[in-house]
Amino acid sequence: MEWLQAIILGLIQGLTEFIPISSSGHLVIAQTFLSGASDHLLLEFINIGTLLALLVFFRKRIIGIIKDIFVNRQYKLARNIIITSVPAGVVGFLLADFIEATPSFFGSAVVVAVTLAVVGIVMIVLEKLPHASPVEDGEKLSGWRAFAIGAAQMMALIPGVSRSGSTIIAGRLSGLTPAAAAEYSFLASLPIMIGITIKIFVTDSDYLLANLGVLAVSNLFAFISGLLAVGFLLRYLAKHSLAVFGWYRVGLAAVLTVILLVQ
Repeated sequence: MEWLQAIILGLIQGLTEFIPISSSGHLVIAQTFLSGASDHLLLEFINIGTLLALLVFFRKRIIGIIKDIFVNRQYKLARNIIITSVPAGVVGFLLADFIEATPSFFGSAVVVAVTLAVVGIVMIVLEKLPHASPVEDGEKLSGWRAFAIGAAQMMALIPGVSRSGSTIIAGRLSGLTPAAAAEYSFLASLPIMIGITIKIFVTDSDYLLANLGVLAVSNLFAFISGLLAVGFLLRYLAKHSLAVFGWYRVGLAAVLTVILLVQ
């Protein structure tokens, strides 16, 4: 991989992992046009930079959760985060080999075009959909609502869906405000991102060593752009809905469809 390509992919990963427009979808598109094929292992390895961005951005919140567990004996938020993480974590673990062995689907620009459009439309009409009774934050979610958000997160295994997008949508339908849904989405993604990182270090260390330089560069840019993206999204959603991201997704899907048809 060229250094410029590594920088571009790192920037895309950081910006789109947290803004609900699908990091996997954008990376599949970028790899398709930059190198002609999608590299699934690369997509997993540059999650490290965005994981570090989340840990740094939410460091005080994470310390507070740990303090609640061991000092205040308050477990509800930690419980909800675990409940939300389990469905996607289990399904992702069971399907890991299948995903890596099926690039025709999980690396398909056609699949990305479809999922970008479908989820984008849901975001546009989201505020008109029936919502559950209001919930102040993730700690106040019932176990069933936390599980429903986790079930939605499973859909993010399909490229173009967006992990943050699916969980923020489910959080909104569960009664959370846009900003609270985004914060809960990010916190609930941490166990899965940590699990993926441990898994690739254990099973794919040869790939890491063979591509150490470019992966380091990609993750550096993913970390920096990820920090900026998290802060931007939380500020934006404090006053706005997801609709603008829905329109972006639909527009990108239309452009991608035209490109695919004329190729």
